[in-house]
Amino acid sequence: MKLNKILTLAASLVAFSFSAQAAEKLSVAATAVPHAEILDFVKPDLAEQGVELDVKVFTDYVQPNIQVSQKRMDANFFQHQPYLTSFNEGKGTDLVSVAGVHVEPFGAYSSKLKSLDELEEGATIAIPNDPTNGGRALLLLQKAGIIKLKDGSKITATPRDIADNPLDIKFYELEAATLPRVLDQVAVAMINTNYALEAGLNPTEDALVLEGSESPYVNILVARPDNKDSSAMKKLAAALTSDKVKTFIKEKYKGAVVPAF
Repeated sequence: MKLNKILTLAASLVAFSFSAQAAEKLSVAATAVPHAEILDFVKPDLAEQGVELDVKVFTDYVQPNIQVSQKRMDANFFQHQPYLTSFNEGKGTDLVSVAGVHVEPFGAYSSKLKSLDELEEGATIAIPNDPTNGGRALLLLQKAGIIKLKDGSKITATPRDIADNPLDIKFYELEAATLPRVLDQVAVAMINTNYALEAGLNPTEDALVLEGSESPYVNILVARPDNKDSSAMKKLAAALTSDKVKTFIKEKYKGAVVPAF
């Protein structure tokens, strides 16, 4: 009997120890599609490794970085490196990339045109109003032959950097999240894939022109210098860059989101 009690006590201590280890929590700010969906996919695997993942969905590109820099959240997953670099420089933050996960090919969409060849003189095109995504939109339009920039490789280009605009296109700079909602008001809207997917658009079918797989805009897991090497963060980074996630991305998004690892 005494031996049974000792064994029971030992088992209880092991269970308590495991429970204590499993209490490690990690909060991540993300946009809904595909970031939060990918994070939700890896939740069970992380739980088995003793990490409780708390995902909070945001609809903008500013608050997720603010929340992490002010230590209200541990990490975020929504942006690419050019945007993070621009944000750090503009806001004085020092957020860092932990892992590159996927590319969301940026696209041009229209509810009025079936091809960019149908653009008429004086037509309107809506682009994101943040420096890197606005520049990304202009670079894609340049690649499509619609405009020509003074510096053909400037990732932070704005409409003021356009050197040649033969159709006299009018550009409207709007918050990235609002662009799907103005499709009926402009000839073309240049939309980030996460917002296109949220709006029910299929990038591989609906985009008039889409970035190729060579895009440098890899979406990254971002943290602070003080927690980027934590045990929980390393486990999350490993989960997000696993073969299991690669298969999930390929099967679920069918080319609208492309693994970057």
